[in-house]
Amino acid sequence: MADDLSLTLEEHVAVVEIHRGPANYFDHDLLAQIADLGEELQGGRECRAIVLCSEGKHFCAGADFGQGALAGDRDRASRALYEQGQRLFELALPLVAAVQGSAVGGGLGLACAADFRVASGQTRFHANFSALGFHHGFGLTATLPRIVGPQRAHDLLLTASRIDGKRAHAIGLVDRLVEPGRERAGAVDLARDIASRAPLAVRAIKASLRRELAGEVAAALAHELDEQQRLWRTKDSQIGIAASLARTQPTFTGE
Repeated sequence: MADDLSLTLEEHVAVVEIHRGPANYFDHDLLAQIADLGEELQGGRECRAIVLCSEGKHFCAGADFGQGALAGDRDRASRALYEQGQRLFELALPLVAAVQGSAVGGGLGLACAADFRVASGQTRFHANFSALGFHHGFGLTATLPRIVGPQRAHDLLLTASRIDGKRAHAIGLVDRLVEPGRERAGAVDLARDIASRAPLAVRAIKASLRRELAGEVAAALAHELDEQQRLWRTKDSQIGIAASLARTQPTFTGE
């Protein structure tokens, strides 16, 4: 297994940990590794639930636009990235995200790809896309309204507001709220609860509840990518991304 991903399996719960701290940015390769591992685990009988977590300070800051493929041919790299992200929505095993620190941008999208999210009051969630000058991605068009409701999703995406774990729990974005530092332990506890139930029934129930989601996400990803590609070519996107990298406040022009 690659150095940036590890697996432990105990009591029918697999803990899949990302090792790209402190920000734990993802790319095509990392998402492919997570999806490959999930598909391998669901092919056997030992694993009944998966916990997705990250080392270090933050759960995930999304994709890194400052280096790598996304700093170059962003259109092509994003299409390949979303092809791998789509596979996460098709996993048969329940997936629980342990969200510590921040889930920002695509990191929020990754958290919303899971069936459940466990966080603390110190966790931060940030759909920062409109502050960067381009359209949201990672299927959030389909997932976020399902989780928090259409109006709250509208609010979070248009205002790019940061919310803490307590607020996220109040609106349904977080399923279990735990003490700071216990995000992973809480996620494992939830996964063990699930794993203690009849595994065939659990898979069937998940398949029924999410039977339309994969198709909705596929359509959302195609639309989101088209909009991202259009807006990445605008002056506002250049301003927003540059300001984010420089940690300054952007001043948009509407161009």
